[in-house]
Amino acid sequence: MNFLYRADSHFNLANMFTFGNLASGLIAMYLATQGNFVWAIVFLWIGGGFDIFDGKMARKHGLSNEFGIQLDSYADFLSFVLTPVFIIFVALIDQPETSSFIFVLAAGVSIYYIISGLRRLIHFNINAEEGEVDEYFTGLPTPMGAIVLWFVFLGGVYVFPAFVTILLMVITGWLLNSNVKIKHL
Repeated sequence: MNFLYRADSHFNLANMFTFGNLASGLIAMYLATQGNFVWAIVFLWIGGGFDIFDGKMARKHGLSNEFGIQLDSYADFLSFVLTPVFIIFVALIDQPETSSFIFVLAAGVSIYYIISGLRRLIHFNINAEEGEVDEYFTGLPTPMGAIVLWFVFLGGVYVFPAFVTILLMVITGWLLNSNVKIKHL
C-alpha cells in the first residue's frame, strides 16, 4: 500500500479520490439517461466531495504532480461541466411544452457551456504549478459552476420557463472565463 503515498504513483491517495470524482460523474450521467435526476445530482455532490478531498490529500501528503493536475481537470470536466449540462438539457427537452426552437437553443447553449468549461480547465492546467494554490480564482471554478447549474436545474424544472434556464446557463458559462475574483477556500 506504499503506492498510496508516493507522488510518482498514478494510483496515489489523491488520485484515488479523483477517480472517485470521475466515477461519480459517470454514474450521475447514467442516472440522468434513466430520468433519475435526483440521484444523478446526489452523485454529482458526492463527486464534489471527492474533488475537495483530492486536493487536500495531495497537499497534505506531498502527492501533487502533473499527472494528478491533468487527471483532476478531466474528472472536473466530466463531473462539473458535461454531466450538469447534460442533466439540464435532458430535463429541458423532456418537458412536454418544449418547442423545436427551445431544443435548438438549449443544444447551442449546452455546447457553449461545454466549450467554456473546457477552455477554463485547459487554461487552469497551463497555468497550474504543482502544489501551489492561489488565494483567488479568476473566473468561476467549474465545481462552483456546477453548483450554480444545480440551482438553475431546480429553477428550470420547478420555477423558471425554459428560456430563463437557458439564459442562466449562458451567464454561468460566461462567468467561467470572466475576470471575476473568487476567494479560494
